[in-house]
Amino acid sequence: MKVGVIGASGYTGGELLRLLSGHPKFNLNYIAAGNNAGELITLLHPQLTAFSGQKFSQTNTTEINSCDLVFIALPHGESAKLISQIDARVKIVDLGADFRLSNVKDWEKYYGGVHAGSWLYGLPELVNHKEIAIATKVANPGCYATAIALSIAPVLADIDTSDIVVVAASGTTGAGRSAKVNLLGSEVMNNLTSYKFGGVHQHTPEIEQILSEFAKSAVKISFTPILAPMPRGILATVTAKITTESNLDSLRSKYSHFYLKSKFVSLLPANQMPMTSAVLGSNNVQIQIAVDTHVNRIVISTAIDNLGKGAAGQAIQNANLMCDFPEDLGLHAVGVR
Repeated sequence: MKVGVIGASGYTGGELLRLLSGHPKFNLNYIAAGNNAGELITLLHPQLTAFSGQKFSQTNTTEINSCDLVFIALPHGESAKLISQIDARVKIVDLGADFRLSNVKDWEKYYGGVHAGSWLYGLPELVNHKEIAIATKVANPGCYATAIALSIAPVLADIDTSDIVVVAASGTTGAGRSAKVNLLGSEVMNNLTSYKFGGVHQHTPEIEQILSEFAKSAVKISFTPILAPMPRGILATVTAKITTESNLDSLRSKYSHFYLKSKFVSLLPANQMPMTSAVLGSNNVQIQIAVDTHVNRIVISTAIDNLGKGAAGQAIQNANLMCDFPEDLGLHAVGVR
């Protein structure tokens, strides 16, 4: 299949190129980078030696329409500008936020501007694979949203869904490649800091949306993100009040059963904790759970690579399903630790 990547100069775009370069069915036919058009790919992604001598192309709808499948990895608000010019036959996985939210008021509150509409939300562990298989347009979830939704989904029937508390740390690549003072090495190294404090992070509504749809009842979260002094990875800690007679053993059984057929999500042995380094460069998810009996709350720790399962890896997982390939095709890499 002829495949294109739009927004290939960013961190997520580079990860898409890395993963797609080894995919047995997707042939990279078009690599566009807007403001970086004409520059060597290896200038921005020096690890991608397979692309030596190749340059980023301009974003051009004629080239996009020559593809069978395109991945769009642009800042929010940019994907929607392209969609009307893309042929209906072209399959699209959008890694931006433009089509994730179904509620117009949520879009206006957390992003601002005109709401472009919503597509199928592509979190394969929580969405029927048959729905993804027949979709021609899929909205890829956010990185925090992926880690947090996968953390708590198996036990929504056992908790107070109005009192889910999340603290999650992410590497700096989650903020994109644009130059920002707070992301300079001198600011980030040896430092941890919360940001978008007080429940204003833009992934909050999509987490509540997918969990509410899955639980068939309202779900609310309180989410505090943290910037960690590392390039990539997310470690999320999610807690909630237990409302049933469940104990640790019964809750572990629910997670094991829930993710039994998952290609990527693992409940770790009881004596092992998730680590971001253990999932680095992969599409894998590591989960560990505990019960804090002092306050009768379940505590879940989850690690993902924000550029892998949190972005490019999950996008390829969705594309595989959309194209009737095994969902793990080209995604067999394990963490590099």
